[in-house]
Amino acid sequence: MQESNPTKYIVGGVIAFVTLILVLILAPFTVVSSGSRSVVLHWGQIDRVLDPGIHWVTPIAESVENIDVTTVKSEVDSSASSKDLQEVHTKIAVNYNIQADKVDTLWATFKGNQDEVIVAPSVQEAVKSATAKYTAEELITKREQVRQDILAILKDKLSANYIVVTGVSIVNFDFSAGFNQSVEAKVKAEQDALTAKNKLEQIKFEAEQTIATAKATAESIRLQSDAANNEKYVALKRVEVQLEIAKKWNGVLPVNIYGSAPIPFLDIK
Repeated sequence: MQESNPTKYIVGGVIAFVTLILVLILAPFTVVSSGSRSVVLHWGQIDRVLDPGIHWVTPIAESVENIDVTTVKSEVDSSASSKDLQEVHTKIAVNYNIQADKVDTLWATFKGNQDEVIVAPSVQEAVKSATAKYTAEELITKREQVRQDILAILKDKLSANYIVVTGVSIVNFDFSAGFNQSVEAKVKAEQDALTAKNKLEQIKFEAEQTIATAKATAESIRLQSDAANNEKYVALKRVEVQLEIAKKWNGVLPVNIYGSAPIPFLDIK
């Protein structure tokens, strides 16, 4: 029996190991994660789109570009003019996602730079279009309506490029220093006017109270005057006075200062 050559097995093992490493390095497969799509480029040209999972590709001849199709957020700064020609600086936050079945078209158009190439310019255009319909003051008081207008414009414009807008937020409105000062002055004037109105109402109330009190006093005087001219009322008052005196009498008759005879009771009939 021929004895095995250990060197032969060692060399064979090394070759197998190196081959495995080369296969792993140049493995003809790719993994597409959930929430992504992959565009396969064959010698630089779009060949197909891969859904999430493991896919085989041709080494060297094919390359893969992964594209996120989940909702992403983009913040865009914009400058515009209001209806009354006030300068407005705005920061808009946009939530959007790419249509998964159109990633190849978007890649061919924007090469993955859709945020800079189409989203940001569209936001700026939408802001200018929306703010031009409102005065600077209305941009503050009708903020939600302005947001709705911007959202509608963006949805219409970006849908043509297979980008779905799911939400828009107005992070802030900034106005010129002159406009801010005029707003502060107007608010102060309104507060002063409200204070003056409240004070006037208070004065009016107090005056009405005084008039009411005066009328009540006059009426009381009139009634007392009428009563004083009423014989029955006068007689009744006289009786009431005499009864009060009687209640306070201690039972001793008063003595005449000219003699000892007591003064007789008054006839109170």
